[in-house]
Amino acid sequence: MRDDEAAADGPTDPRVSPERSPGFGDDGPADVEVSREDVAIGEASPRELAATDVTPIADDDARDHVERLECGDAVERQRAALALAEADPEPAVVEALAAAGLRDDDADVRQFAVEALAKVGGERAERAARAVADDRDPWVRAEAVVALDRLDREAHADRIEAALADDHHAVRRNALVSVFKRRGEDALGPLLDAVDDESERVREWAAHLLAGVDDDRARAALRAVAADESERRIVRETAARALDADPRRFRRQFTGAADGGDAAGARADRLNRRPDL
Repeated sequence: MRDDEAAADGPTDPRVSPERSPGFGDDGPADVEVSREDVAIGEASPRELAATDVTPIADDDARDHVERLECGDAVERQRAALALAEADPEPAVVEALAAAGLRDDDADVRQFAVEALAKVGGERAERAARAVADDRDPWVRAEAVVALDRLDREAHADRIEAALADDHHAVRRNALVSVFKRRGEDALGPLLDAVDDESERVREWAAHLLAGVDDDRARAALRAVAADESERRIVRETAARALDADPRRFRRQFTGAADGGDAAGARADRLNRRPDL
C-alpha cells in the first residue's frame, strides 16, 4: 500500500499530468519536466521573475548576448542564454553556452544554457550536454536529458538510459519518455519497472506510455494500476485511459515516426498538445 501522505514529491501537480505536459517533438524536447516547482517564488524579486523575458534585449546582436552571459549578473546571464538559443551557431556562441552550462554558479543559467545548446546543435553542444547530465542540480540534469534527446537520442542512448536511475523524479521521467521514443514497444521493461517508481509523476507517465505497448504484460500492469485503490487517482485514471488506447496509433501520434513513416510532421511544435487517445 502506498501512503499518499508520504509521497516523495508531494501532491499531484496538474501541470505535469501526461495530457497537459509539454511533449518531445521528434526534433526536440516535448514531454519534458524541467520546471522549478520547488523554488519559493515569494522570495524572488520582480526582476528575477522576469528573467525569461528576452524582449528587453531582443534587438541586440549575439556578441552582446555573449558578453552578458560571461559578465552580467544572474538575471542578465539567464536572459542572454535564452536569447542565444536563437543565434547563429557560431563557435563563440556555442563556446559561451557550453561554458555557462558547465560552470555557471547559477543553476537557472546552467539550465537555460543547456536548453539553448540543444537548439543550437553541433558536436560541441553534444559534448557539453553529456557533461551537464551529471550536474549537481536535478533540474539541470533533467534539462540535459531533454537536450541529449533533441540533439541525437540514438547517439546518446547510453547516457539517457543511465538517467533512469537518477535520484530525482524529473530526470527519471524525462529519460523514460526518451527511451520510449527511441525503443517503442521494446521499452516495455523500463516502463514496467517505472510503474512501481516511488514518484507518482513517474508512475503516471509509465502508465501513459504503456498505452503504446501492444503486449499482455503491459495490459496486465495497467489493469492492476487502474484497480489499485492505494494508488493516486490521477495515476489510476491515466492507466484506465491507456487501456482504451490503440497502441499503434498512440506510438504514431506520440513519436511522430515510430512506425517508420514520414517524420516531417513530427517537426512541428507539439508544446502543450494533448495526446490523442
